[in-house]
Amino acid sequence: MDPSARAIFNQHFTTEKYGTFLTCLNDGLRNPVLFRVAETPVFLTDDFRDKLVAAGEGIIATILQPGFKELTERSIPPKWRLPNENTHPHFIALDFGVCKDADGSIVPKLIELQGFPSLYGFQVHLGNTYREAFDIDTDKTIYFNGLDQESYLDLLRKTILGPYQPYEVVLMDVNAPEQKTSVDFYITQRYLGIPVISLSDLQQQGDQLFYEANGDKKRIKRIYNRLIFDEIDSDDHTFDKVVDIRQPLDVEWITHPNWFYRISKFTMPYLHGDYIPKTQFLHEITQIPADLENYVLKPLFSFAGQGVIIDVKPDDIKNITDPENWILQQKVNYEPVIQAPDGGVKAEIRLLYLWPDGDAKPTLAINLARLSRGKMIGVRYNKDFDWVGGTIAFMQR
Repeated sequence: MDPSARAIFNQHFTTEKYGTFLTCLNDGLRNPVLFRVAETPVFLTDDFRDKLVAAGEGIIATILQPGFKELTERSIPPKWRLPNENTHPHFIALDFGVCKDADGSIVPKLIELQGFPSLYGFQVHLGNTYREAFDIDTDKTIYFNGLDQESYLDLLRKTILGPYQPYEVVLMDVNAPEQKTSVDFYITQRYLGIPVISLSDLQQQGDQLFYEANGDKKRIKRIYNRLIFDEIDSDDHTFDKVVDIRQPLDVEWITHPNWFYRISKFTMPYLHGDYIPKTQFLHEITQIPADLENYVLKPLFSFAGQGVIIDVKPDDIKNITDPENWILQQKVNYEPVIQAPDGGVKAEIRLLYLWPDGDAKPTLAINLARLSRGKMIGVRYNKDFDWVGGTIAFMQR
């Protein structure tokens, strides 16, 4: 992390400035941000930024390889497999922990990946608010590949809208207004003009979908999908009450729900390189590692860290009845590289890619970062701490 930028930021930081920052962040929003936003952004050195980019390129190369779909067929649970899958994901998110290697260098290590959208709208607003509230130099950017806000939003628009008008594309989640990330939904609506709807708002006629706006019924050509099936998996009667979106429908998905499973923890065992922790499918392990304390056990079909076993014991492995649905992953030890006023804080950087139809490959566009003092990254592990939560990384243009 950039020590000079950190020193300048910390020297001028006050809790009053942070309070003003939060006020500005929430100003004009439909509802206040429902998750904790950290006191500080992350400042990347050129060296670490380049390592992140290189790590991402290696992973993208695996996703682009012929036969990737065949390789990941087993990743999609039969009950959640949807028809009419397209040829590529429109969104890819890669999560890297900030770590230290054997030589003492600060390096990224892959934690997870997902073929699913993240906070593509909110991060623009967040970066702008950090810059204004804390007077961050204009020579630092939150974007990659030479993008600025205008060209980034053009790429986002191209990805989500494609050839359609904003009223023909809907952002959909289970109960959109109640989601913790709903702030991103409505900022995206502000940028792109698309309606935000809940699953229950869908109306079906034949194989076509509609929603109502000001008393008029509007045909849906594309769904910008923010619905994670894991969130409704426990309710066997969900589609008794609403349109069953798993049936063949005359609608495009941005991105198709199958990609959520294809690009996920399931992909980890197929990735290799300096920035990839050793990962194996549990059912393919012939001998349990002697240094089991250096591994974590993860269920393939869960999200937000649910079900992860950090301190693995041999009995934990023996007690698993479906080992084909678990991975054993080499533990990633975060290095507390962010200097808060009272000590070091751990960080995770998420690279966010956009892949509009017609492009040969995805474009690394923007980022998201999270700070932690707990055992894991995430809200439940960081209660009652400060200098933790969601943030963004700035780097040299």
